Amino acid sequence: MRRAWVLALLLGACPPAWSGGIELRDDLGHTSRLTTPARRVVSLLPSLTESVCALGACDRLVGRDRYSNHPAQVKALPEVGGIDDTHVEQIVALKPDLVLAATSTRVTDRLRALGLTVVALEPRSHADAQRVLGLLGRLLGVAEAEPLWQRIEAGAAAALASVPPAARGVRVYWEVSSGLYAASPPSFMGELLTRLGAANILPASLGPFPKINPEFVVQQNPALILVGKRNAEGLAQRPGWSQIDAVRKGRICVYSNEEGDVLARPGPRMAEAAQIVARCLKEKFGS
Repeated sequence: MRRAWVLALLLGACPPAWSGGIELRDDLGHTSRLTTPARRVVSLLPSLTESVCALGACDRLVGRDRYSNHPAQVKALPEVGGIDDTHVEQIVALKPDLVLAATSTRVTDRLRALGLTVVALEPRSHADAQRVLGLLGRLLGVAEAEPLWQRIEAGAAAALASVPPAARGVRVYWEVSSGLYAASPPSFMGELLTRLGAANILPASLGPFPKINPEFVVQQNPALILVGKRNAEGLAQRPGWSQIDAVRKGRICVYSNEEGDVLARPGPRMAEAAQIVARCLKEKFGS
């Protein structure tokens, strides 16, 4: 019983006691204090934007970065640029009581110097996504974090159950961006592959999203390739790649740009991401 109570507290299942406000330490080690739940929020990272909406607080968003495009209603919000060209003056004009930023956002210190409360949160793993949802629940003063995470977990479990036995242990190469950057086991995408029972051809020692030598992929000879539509063109014509099992047997799953957004954002659509990969495994290795 005590364990369940602690988990509920960590995930924000119960709204925080706002009589004295809250203090929260973000992913850059900065401590912010709010005296009341955030009501005017600018989000500078798509996964955070989606999380705010999934927690039932989409109506509190007053601005977004240019890549935040889900749910559809956020597209009507003022766009305040990206990581490299954030429009500071526009953010200030929106009068937010909370700015949610990526740890790599370059104007965090400048926004704080202008008197804004900035919390930098950037989920990089499955556990991170759970933690960030809980922190956002506290900042917003809502009680949706725990039930939302339970729904995500249930959806991911259903995806796992749909993977055919023949797909278990399949060796996978997952290319995530141009220049042959790939998902390795420590990344949240790599974690997803592992959870679905697949084997990643990359070693964890390379880091989450390493740049890969194309000859390495040929040598590792994956049985399945996952790649986005933007990078799929000409894949089979890469030197030596026509000999890879995945290419020879047509076991290449090309996902759409929209699906790419789902797969690349560790947040409330993680169950949907699991379903996309599970469908690929089922399509290529089902009976």
